[in-house]
Amino acid sequence: MAEKPLDHENSPPASAGHSPVSDAPDTRAAPQSGTDALAALQAENAALQDRALRALAEAENTRRRAERSVQDERQFAVTGLARELLPVLDNLRRAIVASEQTSSQGASLVDGVRATERLLMGVLQRIGVQRVDALGARFDPSRHEAMMEVDDPSIAPGAVADVLEEGYVIHDRLLRPARVTVTRRGRSQDDHREYEPAKQHP
Repeated sequence: MAEKPLDHENSPPASAGHSPVSDAPDTRAAPQSGTDALAALQAENAALQDRALRALAEAENTRRRAERSVQDERQFAVTGLARELLPVLDNLRRAIVASEQTSSQGASLVDGVRATERLLMGVLQRIGVQRVDALGARFDPSRHEAMMEVDDPSIAPGAVADVLEEGYVIHDRLLRPARVTVTRRGRSQDDHREYEPAKQHP
């Protein structure tokens, strides 16, 4: 079969000013300029540096917390033992006071008790235990436990008038509060009031 020739005369003419290419808008983004690309890289670099600094700071804080934990464990591991030894120290002190008040006989025995007390106190001091200096000091609820309130014009108000039982600390922590009487002027000597006890660390 013979091909039918195209009829160029009857074909509709192409519109003036139009090309065969589609007229749809080009949605492709224009390439970034060199300045924009550099700014983007600088911003990304700054963000990465900030994240790295934060991570380093957190790592350093974690290291310090771990060091403090290890140090606390090493310093206060003997807290329970030290607290158990305090009544022994109290009894030695009571024995010394009682012997001094009764008679001068048995001086060698008293000297032996004093030596034992010094030895025990030396052991406690080596592990960080210190006696709380309370007598005559201003009442400190963080280290003293007021058992009663007395009127004594010879002592400043709010001061410790007497120590009923010695207090102790281990390093910077309270091991046992000093049980004391506290002065307060303008009140009867028989007018007593108990105070809140000091907080002890476990």
